Amino acid sequence: EVRLVESGGGLAQAGGSLRLSCEASGLNFEDYVIGWFRQAPGKGREGISCISNKDGSAHYADSVRNRFTISSDTDKSTVYLHLNSLKPDDTAVYFCVATFWLYSVKDCVFQYDYWGQGTRVTVSS
Repeated sequence: EVRLVESGGGLAQAGGSLRLSCEASGLNFEDYVIGWFRQAPGKGREGISCISNKDGSAHYADSVRNRFTISSDTDKSTVYLHLNSLKPDDTAVYFCVATFWLYSVKDCVFQYDYWGQGTRVTVSS
């Protein structure tokens, strides 16, 4: 059974930082793209970043580029999303996602097969 378990959400002040983790199990980690979506209150889901565990290539949405950084630790089967320079608009539930992909990523448009339960991030002004 594939599982994606997010952690690291919480409350931060504007301008602050958080680190989200997504621990994957039940899959061959290096054969998957791991991504992050978020859903703000009253809004739809937004794909914000993804990383290929095959070659480490990554992609970011314009809304988070240069503020968020995605990284992967294959030994721990864990992907991290470093959230820096946080804004109140970053308040959302953040979801980890995964799909089978053996190549580089040029964007994050995939049909993700697996989703985590989400971790809530709240940014106060």
